[in-house]
Amino acid sequence: MTELKALIFDVDGTLADTEKDGHRVAFNLAFEQAGLDWDWSVTLYGKLLKVTGGKERIRYYLDEFNREFSQPDNLDDFIADLHKSKTAFYTQMLSEGVIPLRQGVKRLIHEARESGMRLAIATTTTPANVSALLVHALDENSEGWFEVIAAGDIVPAKKPAADIYEFVLKEMGLQANECLAFEDSYNGICSSTGADLPTIITVNEYTQDDDFSGAAIVLDNMGDPDNKFNVIDGFTPEEMFLNLKTLKQIHQQAIT
Repeated sequence: MTELKALIFDVDGTLADTEKDGHRVAFNLAFEQAGLDWDWSVTLYGKLLKVTGGKERIRYYLDEFNREFSQPDNLDDFIADLHKSKTAFYTQMLSEGVIPLRQGVKRLIHEARESGMRLAIATTTTPANVSALLVHALDENSEGWFEVIAAGDIVPAKKPAADIYEFVLKEMGLQANECLAFEDSYNGICSSTGADLPTIITVNEYTQDDDFSGAAIVLDNMGDPDNKFNVIDGFTPEEMFLNLKTLKQIHQQAIT
């Protein structure tokens, strides 16, 4: 029987509901600071989430939703500066405790760490965003709990490409069937299953209608002993919240 050895977490939408009231707001603040009249509404931002990566998202917006904007000659630098400003606003929001972790996340990570389970992160968001979320929402020392934090431009092809997960597996010296990935979106599961990782999905407002074919299980959240999750797709575990017992059961179901 293959043993579960590591948990690999996506960040945005998985560890915390960062998109609607976090990244979107920070983008709009950066646009305002730059003197731009752009406003990414909740609906528009949902469409922009088709593309992963903040700089890539700005470029997609210009290509598909704001073609009338007169693009500067140094577009790459223009986008990079906007994204840098957005990251500053976002990390400030995190430092103020505006964005908490999703239900069950902190409990599960503490339990996994205390049991000796190996932990890693695989995300398209920038390292600064990951650091700010972990430090301010989880624990001031929590960055050191994760053996690998693969973030941002560490690989050339972002999700839905499998590169980020393949990088993590290589760094940890593990096989895909020895791990569980945690995702929340279509692009995320394309990336994780592209690396052959059994994947647990916890949906959010933006991703609840995504296609999660291939997921080990699809849940509304990670649950807690006194506030159980709902199974959207997949089998029903013995306990209706994610703990090590439940994870091992899901893992075995997925690899057999």
